[in-house]
Amino acid sequence: MTDRGAATAVGQGTGLVLVTLASGQFLMTLDSSVMNVAIATVARDVGTTVTGIQTAITLYTLVMAMLMIPGGKVGSLIGRRRAFSIGCVIYGAGSLTTALAQNLAVLIVGWSVLEGIGAALILPAIVALVASNFGPEGRPRAYGLVMAAGAIAVAVGPLIGGIATTYFSWRYVFVGEVLIVLAILALARRIQDAPAATRPRLDLAGAVLSAAGLGLAVFGVLRSSEWGWVLPKPGGPAILGLSPTIVLIFAGLLVLWLFSVWERHVGKRGAEPLVRLSMLGNRQLTGGLVMFFFQFLIQAGLFFTIPLYLSVALGLSAIDTGVRIIPLSVTLLIAAAGIPRFFPHISPRLVVQAGLLAMFGGIVWLFASIDVHAGAEIVTVPLLLAGLGIGALASQLGSVTVSAVPDDQSPEVGGLQNTATNLGASVGTALAGSLLIAALTASFLHGIEQNPAVPPAVSTQASTELAGGIPFLSDADLQKALTKAGASKQVTQAVLEENEKARLDGLRTALAALAFLTLTGMFFTTRIPTRQPGSAETRPEHAPGRRRSSDN
Repeated sequence: MTDRGAATAVGQGTGLVLVTLASGQFLMTLDSSVMNVAIATVARDVGTTVTGIQTAITLYTLVMAMLMIPGGKVGSLIGRRRAFSIGCVIYGAGSLTTALAQNLAVLIVGWSVLEGIGAALILPAIVALVASNFGPEGRPRAYGLVMAAGAIAVAVGPLIGGIATTYFSWRYVFVGEVLIVLAILALARRIQDAPAATRPRLDLAGAVLSAAGLGLAVFGVLRSSEWGWVLPKPGGPAILGLSPTIVLIFAGLLVLWLFSVWERHVGKRGAEPLVRLSMLGNRQLTGGLVMFFFQFLIQAGLFFTIPLYLSVALGLSAIDTGVRIIPLSVTLLIAAAGIPRFFPHISPRLVVQAGLLAMFGGIVWLFASIDVHAGAEIVTVPLLLAGLGIGALASQLGSVTVSAVPDDQSPEVGGLQNTATNLGASVGTALAGSLLIAALTASFLHGIEQNPAVPPAVSTQASTELAGGIPFLSDADLQKALTKAGASKQVTQAVLEENEKARLDGLRTALAALAFLTLTGMFFTTRIPTRQPGSAETRPEHAPGRRRSSDN
């Protein structure tokens, strides 16, 4: 693209380009959150169980994680805009299939497989297309808004899902996705795409190894709440006395090591590897990837714990839960768009550090506010702070990672970036969930054992049957179960009180872990640059081995 062409691309139609790419990011993220509030309804409509729907959600994440790196490479082979458009078509077909699904098998094909494949093509392409449509000065704001669109999808997903499920049908969500895909495809023609200088062949062996390694590790993490992390849960599966989770993680890491060996072998032969491992020696790139991992780990953990508190502990409806989460979306968008606009030359490292501190402050505030007498209002200030923090990171990290390498490597960066975010989200959800359940179980069993209103026979039976983990139940659901079991009013009331305390202990434990991880992320911010990518010192022409985006 010439300098004049680049200027034209930036000056004309960039607003629609940004809307198109942000819509794609929003759509890819929406599925993970929009249906969490309608799992029981979806299960009933397609003739399966809640576990079946949770399996479909897990497989969607798994397919994306497995195919994200190969999906980024495909953009280099066929063109980023073409990969983006093909991904949208596949994703739209998956959404339509899901909307029409009458059984679990069809739902998995549409939701987990087709949408997962589409997302693996779309998300890396978005990263590359921002680089080819916006100059260095405009990229931080563009990346910030695109990443903010994804985070907002997570925040408003429960509200959208709650409204659709309550007043219409969950199927309308997926019909709406098809319509959005059609609009994106109509606007995609305005997107500028830098032509590939070469047409390398796809490293199929590397693609299989990377997909297998990531798939094994992520699947193990996603199943950790049911299997346990290291030791198997009572009554759960075991491999050589260990939980399948740790075995799968080890197996995944071993396959990823074989992948690295193969990629070096391919490079020595002079062929095109799936991933240039030399890129990982780039301090700025790895710093951005690590911070993406921490951002999505903490973000996913918060979006797991806070809706649980609102919908289960407080008993709010899906709609009310979604409304309570809106403050996060507001400050997130303000930070993601406002920081690049009003502070275009601010240090990215300073912004990232301030963002982590804002998230830490929000988590600590929530931790300190939760008690048995607290109401839904206590989440407002923590969500405002968390939104500022997430938006601050979103405003910087995309530009930091892509600006670290030549523009022709941006699709590969997109694959690595989205792999890091998927890994972070998977670990964050699994870690928060497993710690919450472990703390809840320990607190509940200890509570009923010490409670004089609970007969010793009942507490002994509970300790035996519930040692593997107690579900996070609302008071209404637990009361129904106790009534069905024939428990007396005195025992029922005592168990409800202990469950209420145990729920809060579980939430506090999960929040404490997230606060610790947020501060841990601060130690990795030294790899984030102190100057914006668009500044004179960091322009591509000043860096060895770099090419200007207009030269692509």
